[in-house]
Amino acid sequence: MTKQATLYRMKTDEHICPFGLKSKHLLKQQGFEVSDHLLTSRAQTDEFKQQHEVKTTPQTFINGKRVGGYDDLRRYFDKPPAGQHGTSYTPVITIFAMAFVSALALVYGNGQSGGIIKLAELFVAFTMIMLAIQKLRDLYTFSNSFITYDLLAMKVIPYAYVYPFLEAYAGAGMIAGLPAVLVAPVAIFIGTVGAVSVFKAVYIDKRELTCACVGGDSKVPLGFVSLSENLIMLAAGIWMLVR
Repeated sequence: MTKQATLYRMKTDEHICPFGLKSKHLLKQQGFEVSDHLLTSRAQTDEFKQQHEVKTTPQTFINGKRVGGYDDLRRYFDKPPAGQHGTSYTPVITIFAMAFVSALALVYGNGQSGGIIKLAELFVAFTMIMLAIQKLRDLYTFSNSFITYDLLAMKVIPYAYVYPFLEAYAGAGMIAGLPAVLVAPVAIFIGTVGAVSVFKAVYIDKRELTCACVGGDSKVPLGFVSLSENLIMLAAGIWMLVR
């Protein structure tokens, strides 16, 4: 026997409720045949909420009983809460992975010489640029997080606004093959200051902070990954000088 569910969701010319679409998808995944009722105006939506004494839509009904919204529906099917909760390394791992894939594609896809060494150089450069992009999306929010643990930014606030540009410059300079004397000092400087700052905050002061490495609104914990980012920049700068 086919399982039946009734879904009420908002769909107007101005707004299509994303959680209504996700509720419908989840119900179908669970083998339900969905009776999909569209609330096509704000007045119709308000009337529905008043009638059923609910504050939000969508609303799902199974066997005549109201289950609730999308989060309620996930709990009903014993699914974990939607979205990211708590600290996670996922954002920075994703950046590292895509930087590696980009470097691999450029080295081997275009038949560039240099092998593993060239691959490593491009990986570091792409990583720096991608991390800089995350910070530059919202410099204000990034700075609010960065100045809580970076030793230089604590004393010179404008450094927090300059840092992402320096990181992007160092990465782009490596890809462009600019003279080491123009790029390496920048990478060494920001890498050294960053590494010392993270080490002090995490391993000496034992502070539990989120890292601004992928933007100020991230939930990446400040720690080993953040320290590695800065040590890699430091190593890249030294490598450019001695290469």
